[in-house]
Amino acid sequence: MQTKKFKGKVAIITGSSQGIGKATAIALLQHGAKVVINGRNPEKLEKAKNELLTYGLDVLSVCVDISDPKQAEELITKTTTHFERIDIVVNNAGMSMEGNIIDLNPSVFKTVFDINVLGSVNVTIASLPYLLKSHGSIIYISSLAAIHGLPKFSAYSSSKMALRAIAESLKMEQPTIHVGCIYVGFTHNDKAKRTINSDGNLIPLGSRENIKTQTQERVAKAILESIRKRKFITTLSNLGKIQQLANRISPWLVEKIIQRSVKKFDKRNQSSAET
Repeated sequence: MQTKKFKGKVAIITGSSQGIGKATAIALLQHGAKVVINGRNPEKLEKAKNELLTYGLDVLSVCVDISDPKQAEELITKTTTHFERIDIVVNNAGMSMEGNIIDLNPSVFKTVFDINVLGSVNVTIASLPYLLKSHGSIIYISSLAAIHGLPKFSAYSSSKMALRAIAESLKMEQPTIHVGCIYVGFTHNDKAKRTINSDGNLIPLGSRENIKTQTQERVAKAILESIRKRKFITTLSNLGKIQQLANRISPWLVEKIIQRSVKKFDKRNQSSAET
């Protein structure tokens, strides 16, 4: 039986029609929170809402594109009109990409930063007056890819690095609220998950069968724990913690390990495609 650690709290989770966002919404509902889910696809969002209603009745869905400042404000306005307050904001909406820099259409950087960085900034700015009233929590979902830039993921890595800087600045500017930054590793993805290729087109996310992944529920649990304990940095998986420490001590070694890992991963994927 779930406890009600977040009873009565109002939580906004961006990008929550699937994946980590939806898992976090479920976990918060199970702990007594009122939840606002968000996404850009109305059909997927409605499907997610119907599923979430089986965990609790206090669910509001708001279909807006948070990379647009006005639509981000609409998300906040509809939340406060319906629930009258905001206690938690989880900036989860994000987009990945893949491609060597030399092959990238520059629009890939713009698309990724619009969603991953500006989307978080727009929601942050619009929600801050309410979080200051409630002494609430604002969470940024970063990635282990933000600890050291990864080959083929330059736009994604740099966008997730930016979230750490935003979180650090906000933490010092607004000490009465809780600011958290979660470094998430490889996580099990829904089949509908998409990424951006070097041309800027959406394509299915590559298989992660050969990679050890975390469950979405495990990540959601870590997010709730960060909020409950008001932690600033949460790094998921022992490998992530080792990577973070090694990057401080010996960045060149981390670079060698990443390059070796990428080569092994490419070989395994090539072998799987040939069989």
